[in-house]
Amino acid sequence: MQKFLIRVGLGLIIAVFGLISYCTNVTENPITGEQQRIQLSPRQEITLGVEARDELAVEYGGLYPNRALQTYIDRVGTEVVSESVASESPYIFEFHLLDDPTTVNAFALPGGQIFITTGLLQRLETEAQLAGVLAHEVGHVIARHGAEHLARQQLGAALVNAVGVAASETPEQGQQAAVVAQAINQLIGLRYGREDELESDRLGFQFMTNAGYNPQGIVELMQILNAASGQNPPEFLSTHPNPNNRVERLQELIAERYPQGIPASLEEGEQDFTQQVDLALN
Repeated sequence: MQKFLIRVGLGLIIAVFGLISYCTNVTENPITGEQQRIQLSPRQEITLGVEARDELAVEYGGLYPNRALQTYIDRVGTEVVSESVASESPYIFEFHLLDDPTTVNAFALPGGQIFITTGLLQRLETEAQLAGVLAHEVGHVIARHGAEHLARQQLGAALVNAVGVAASETPEQGQQAAVVAQAINQLIGLRYGREDELESDRLGFQFMTNAGYNPQGIVELMQILNAASGQNPPEFLSTHPNPNNRVERLQELIAERYPQGIPASLEEGEQDFTQQVDLALN
């Protein structure tokens, strides 16, 4: 009995310290105004993203070896950032094209490292759609979703350790309990991920329209992803809300911002996209 109480006591101490650390690190996002539980500074986010950049690229086939196409993606991404409030952030944005034709995906690391695979790029048809992808990922960086996720992971790790210590006398039983707790923690992360995606849709809409792109591009992006999910769901959708629901939300944003219709001055960029992308990938 005494050993059991000691194990429970140690587990509670670990859990309490993890909870205190998570709950007391609250900061306001200067761009979104959101109160967030984050343990990294923007400088640390940048460092973390840069350190992980090369390893992630290797995992997805390396960088696509076409200088002109990379320059084009850099130009579109830079326009999205420089013409929006994203330019007021401390982050250093870099855009990377990954040589992976089978993976339909785009993602961002903390601090401004943004990636798109050739598998997703070759499904797009206009520059506005490309801007929608990159703006969405810029939204993840600005909203500090990666840093929030890391903070939750640290809390989850503390709770997992607490369960592992307190669960049982044998290492095998303790390990099994820790695995169960980790699975629960991942489900919590999935729920937050869905909310993050909706927020990034909204921010991406703002960023791309401020940069002069037709917001129909990000709506079309969701439709493309929905069509791509017919047989094997693209990785982009693995933890994301249903594309049809996202289309409805984006159309509501368009109607709210442009009650008289989308201005003709906003760019689709179909011809430029075809010249730059189709020739390079096909």
